Amino acid sequence: MSAANIIILLATGTVAGFAGGMLGLGGAFIMTPLQYLVYTNMGLTPDVAIKTAFGTSLLVVLTTAISGAWRHNRERAVNWHVAFVMGGTGLAFGFAGAMLSTHIPGSVLKIIFGVIAIASCVRMFFTTREQEAAEPEKRPWIWALWGVPVGLFSGMLGVGGGVLLMPILVIALKFKIRQAVGNSLAVMVFSSIGGIIGYIISGIGAVSTLSYSVGYIDFSSWVLLAVPAAIMAQVGAAVAHRVSRRWLTYIFVVILFYVGLRMIGVFEWLGWPL
Repeated sequence: MSAANIIILLATGTVAGFAGGMLGLGGAFIMTPLQYLVYTNMGLTPDVAIKTAFGTSLLVVLTTAISGAWRHNRERAVNWHVAFVMGGTGLAFGFAGAMLSTHIPGSVLKIIFGVIAIASCVRMFFTTREQEAAEPEKRPWIWALWGVPVGLFSGMLGVGGGVLLMPILVIALKFKIRQAVGNSLAVMVFSSIGGIIGYIISGIGAVSTLSYSVGYIDFSSWVLLAVPAAIMAQVGAAVAHRVSRRWLTYIFVVILFYVGLRMIGVFEWLGWPL
């Protein structure tokens, strides 16, 4: 791996970790495209490169989620009952999603995910005040049901699921934004594991993988991404509890809107390198 690629991965992990800790995201939407560029430059085929980016991103998400959830737990912003129930469901369906990803066109999944992300952020923006006095959902079976789509999309698209988890926690389950951030990271601790296992199994025997890979997970890239991500997740989590609830919501809505447009392919259609 060249020095330029090492610097790109270290910088990517830094940004992804901070965003993850502050906004309850895994950061895969930042890591995946840059990893894809690095892997194709290293000679991997596009198919292997994108799957390796998905699998490796999920392992980084696990590291970031553990770091961020630990910090939010210190601020008493994590309900571990919710995390275990949603995360357990997400783990099972994350594995299923990772295995299904080889049979469903990625372009279709990206568009569906993008539409859901944009609709969620619009809904989240206009219902912020409505949710202030609402009581969080307390029925475990509801938590478990919402863990199903989170796990499936996490496994299929190699993301931690935060871009879907946050709207679910705020809009459907009525958590306050700071508690949603903490719980999102805690759920991802479990849900990402299913996808990781799936990408390891589905990638065993794949041709043209990197030297330090197991299945579709590259451990050399993981170290370069995960170390700065874990450190910056602590910083991001600390910032989240010092930024006003309204501004935290607005920041997340902007990020989510960008992710939705990117998943749909708007920037590619316009020829913008975003």
